[in-house]
Amino acid sequence: MELLDKIGKNLVEGSSVSIRESVKEALDEGVDYKAIMEYMLYRMEEVGEKFKKNELFVPEVLIISRAFNTALEVLAPYLEGNRDSKGLVIIGTVYGDLHNVGKNLVKSLMESTGVKVIDLGVDVQPEGFVNAIREHKPDIVAMSALLTTTMIRMKHTIKAIEEAGLRDEILIMIGGAPVTSSYAKNIGADYYASDAGTAAEIVRQLLGN
Repeated sequence: MELLDKIGKNLVEGSSVSIRESVKEALDEGVDYKAIMEYMLYRMEEVGEKFKKNELFVPEVLIISRAFNTALEVLAPYLEGNRDSKGLVIIGTVYGDLHNVGKNLVKSLMESTGVKVIDLGVDVQPEGFVNAIREHKPDIVAMSALLTTTMIRMKHTIKAIEEAGLRDEILIMIGGAPVTSSYAKNIGADYYASDAGTAAEIVRQLLGN
């Protein structure tokens, strides 16, 4: 459909202003919000694949993700109470680490799979993760660290989750520049993601999207 193609074009061009107008236009013309959402998720899946293949790079994906989130703002009144639950992820950068570009990219690509993501931000203390797990009851907790000096705090955070009696209720995924699959195994994480595209794919597979 021409209107959906227009939305897709605005999306991959990363035009937040244009996609806001094209989504409104499609809704006004009677296009089902579900069709719009499904089409955008399909296009975002393509974006994720291109990113994994180095056909798109971080700045481009962040701009596209911003346009995607703008479209979600327009669709929000239709999605509220109507969107099928596809799982919940809590994400945050561990305490002592203020890096957020990678985390934000992971969040955007996870959201493009249709899951809800709650972002705890950066410099998140172990009790911050624990409290969020108790409050939101997520399926997956994702932690990031960009420094070798802060990735040890992932271990501290997992230990705090265990001590709170919450470890068996969630899956834990970690990632970041210094992190490795062997480190993930050693500290008791369930999954390791080497990049944002892989993180989104793991979430998609785990939550059945």
